[in-house]
Amino acid sequence: MAKESMKAREIKRAKLVAKYAEKRAALKKIVKSGDPVEAYEAAKKLQAIPRNANPIRLHNRCKITGRPKGYIRLFGISRIQFREMASNGLIPGVKKASW
Repeated sequence: MAKESMKAREIKRAKLVAKYAEKRAALKKIVKSGDPVEAYEAAKKLQAIPRNANPIRLHNRCKITGRPKGYIRLFGISRIQFREMASNGLIPGVKKASW
């Protein structure tokens, strides 16, 4: 199990990313297509936004244990939890392969 503080930090980052998403997108559009003066001002405003508002800083974690590695996107859980749940028949449509 991951520390509760690590899980909370990721949740906090996700909220911050959602909060600043539109503002970041608008400023980035100005930086890429605007004239140099407007682009410079937009870049300064973009730098003033908190660093944790950048979606790159998000890290996928298992919804059950908070494990950061071995994450399966389709299910939102780690490989270990996936194997346990699949073996117990808790994930519909998933069964152990044998041939």
